[in-house]
Amino acid sequence: MTTQKDYVEMNIGKLALAIFTGIFLLIILFGSFYTVNAGERAVLLTWGNPSMDAVSEGLHWKWPIAQSAKIMNVKTVKLEENADSASKDLQDVQVAVAINYHISPELSPRLYQEVGMAYEDTVIRPAIQDAVKATTALFNAENQLAKRAEIRAAVKENLRERLEPFHIIVDDVSITNFQFSAQFDAAIESKQVAEQDAQKAQNELIKVKLEAEQRIAFSQAEAEALRLQKNEITPELLQLRQIDVEKIKWENWNGALPTTMISGDSGVLPLFNIPTTASA
Repeated sequence: MTTQKDYVEMNIGKLALAIFTGIFLLIILFGSFYTVNAGERAVLLTWGNPSMDAVSEGLHWKWPIAQSAKIMNVKTVKLEENADSASKDLQDVQVAVAINYHISPELSPRLYQEVGMAYEDTVIRPAIQDAVKATTALFNAENQLAKRAEIRAAVKENLRERLEPFHIIVDDVSITNFQFSAQFDAAIESKQVAEQDAQKAQNELIKVKLEAEQRIAFSQAEAEALRLQKNEITPELLQLRQIDVEKIKWENWNGALPTTMISGDSGVLPLFNIPTTASA
């Protein structure tokens, strides 16, 4: 005979079974679908074995428990890395690199199968280090700032060759900074100061030389003018100038007679006092 207690226990058991069944069905239901957003691809795993067909955007169905989906980002991603390297002249240099890359959408399952989800740390960062070291070793430290564009292009090509086998496409590479040792920076600064001082001295020397050349040219021009003037002096010209001088003296005479005269042998002779007016 079933008692009330047994009836209650049976109902509780049925309710618990119903709840468990409902939860299990919900898990099965929600576990049977997955969503791939824009800029993503899904790698469908069946008991851990990846399918080589990348799943595109949208809502998709899968077998619950037996299958799972790994979502991979195929949009362009920016990754920054500092690479320690050495220049051709064995100077330590740290290069800050920014790389834009994306995963090949169609080959994303192969990347997952060959590398996994941690491909940045496993593949990309080591490739950046190696590419920068291989490139900076071709240039002297002093030339690297001036040849930034050439170094950037070389690093990009090196990275492209290293990452393409892993189905990672390099879109662009930027060299954001070169950092040299404190000793090298001090040496470069000293060299620049010395070059500036040398240029200043050179400019002053050019200025002095130019001024000297100008003085010489002026003297030569003055001498040439005097020579031409001397060549143009004739007895007739001297006579005319003498007449002009006498005329000026006559116009400026005050009526007083001279008291001395100059003899032909350049002696100075006194003259008798000749009154200028008649005595009374």
